[in-house]
Amino acid sequence: MSIKSIAAKLFAKNIYKKTQLWARNPVATQQAVFESLIKEAQQTQFGKDHHFDRIKTTEDFANQVPVRDYEDLKCYVEKVVKGEENVLWKGKPLYFAKTSGTTSGAKYIPLTKESMPYHIEAARNAILHYIHETGNADFVDGKMIFLQGSPILEKKHGIQFGRLSGIVAHFVPKYLQKNRMPSWEINCIEDWETKIDAIVEETYSENMTVISGIPSWVQMYFERLHQKAGKPVGDIFKNFNLFIYGGVNYEPYRAKFENLIGRKVDSIELFPASEGFFAYQDSQKEKGMLLLLNSGIFYEFIKADEFYTAPESQSFGTGPKRYTIGEVELGVNYVMIISTNAGLWGYNIGDTVQFTSLKPYRVIVSGRIKHYISAFGEHVIGKEVESALQEAVAGTTIRVNEFTVAPQINPEKGLPYHEWFIEFDSEASGEPEDIGAFAEAIDNAMRKQNIYYDDLISGNILQKVVITKVPENGFREYMKSIGKLGGQNKIPRLSNDRKIAEFLSKNL
Repeated sequence: MSIKSIAAKLFAKNIYKKTQLWARNPVATQQAVFESLIKEAQQTQFGKDHHFDRIKTTEDFANQVPVRDYEDLKCYVEKVVKGEENVLWKGKPLYFAKTSGTTSGAKYIPLTKESMPYHIEAARNAILHYIHETGNADFVDGKMIFLQGSPILEKKHGIQFGRLSGIVAHFVPKYLQKNRMPSWEINCIEDWETKIDAIVEETYSENMTVISGIPSWVQMYFERLHQKAGKPVGDIFKNFNLFIYGGVNYEPYRAKFENLIGRKVDSIELFPASEGFFAYQDSQKEKGMLLLLNSGIFYEFIKADEFYTAPESQSFGTGPKRYTIGEVELGVNYVMIISTNAGLWGYNIGDTVQFTSLKPYRVIVSGRIKHYISAFGEHVIGKEVESALQEAVAGTTIRVNEFTVAPQINPEKGLPYHEWFIEFDSEASGEPEDIGAFAEAIDNAMRKQNIYYDDLISGNILQKVVITKVPENGFREYMKSIGKLGGQNKIPRLSNDRKIAEFLSKNL
């Protein structure tokens, strides 16, 4: 055992103890965060506009600060982008993380000197919790790769702009610099496919022990490695034993990954976003990710099935009830609302979560509030389609590269249906021998999870699931067509329209 791994274990033990202090006092921890945020932002433009000096309780806050998404907050953000100070948070932000908007092009999410450290600490602490629980620290002596966006930043009005993953690249601790890959030069390559090929060449002969990134893009890296070597990734990197991921559920990819690697490896799930680092998997034994309650973020939760009940009245404090951490329940689908030390207030990040544990508070990401299918009132969510697919492939050799689901309201014949576009692994026996039986397995799994969907099938309103096979790299071609190949971009698991479906259908 090296000195570095011994030091990592000692550090991990210390961080674990510190985590327990706030995790065992969740309500008090969140109250302290709330009070600090309100106090620090009282003299900002937003704080004055919303009478922060009168806010004493979380109920006051809910009454005076409506739930907003980016479009609603944009008038404030634009002032900060132009260089104004003390608008959403004191002073100016250090960075703006540039992300893809859904209705108005790019979004600019502020990162301040108060919020930035939490992004770095959370990623570090996720690994340290793994070390503390498993005792495995040998990987710290090997090379680690983080597939991410370009670290090249642009500066305007004293604020630097770039992708979150590129911004984070500037904060890699010195003790990891020698271990970290890819090199700075390769990380700066903008074209994703060119970048992946360069990463393959640079890492092929290295002792890679940790690999991190969004599963769909790490899969592309693994496939290129396999093409180059003609053998499993686990044989190329014999000491590779830890995969760190975030952004999407890993389970639909797991069988494909294990086939590409040639064996099982441990994994750590993260829940990062430009708006904040919300949670990480703190245990290999427990389901869900530890919600970070002491990281400069005050959380509120709205039940997803109540979220759109009275949107026109939310600005007057009479919208759906906003629950604080001490009021949430297990298994309920919540829209997560955040207020942060980066100046986001009552902000709807768009993700829905479910709590898997209340001691400590752990969550899973169940989907996106805008990504659902409810063409007939069924309100199918991301977690349901992912679970259904996982159940259908369990115990089989079927491997799925990528998938998405859309409603077919006006079929050429027969009843409407949910159309599943699936790209199977064409190698070996990765495709189902009987596509009809596979569709039946998915449909049965969906009916068990969603009673509304079951009623529609039973009542002959919908016919059962229809599967459309997508050719190899079909989803990559779609992402390339919209300029979102690689990086932090990901395919929506489901949508209530046929925008993606139409592209895929035309290119079959």
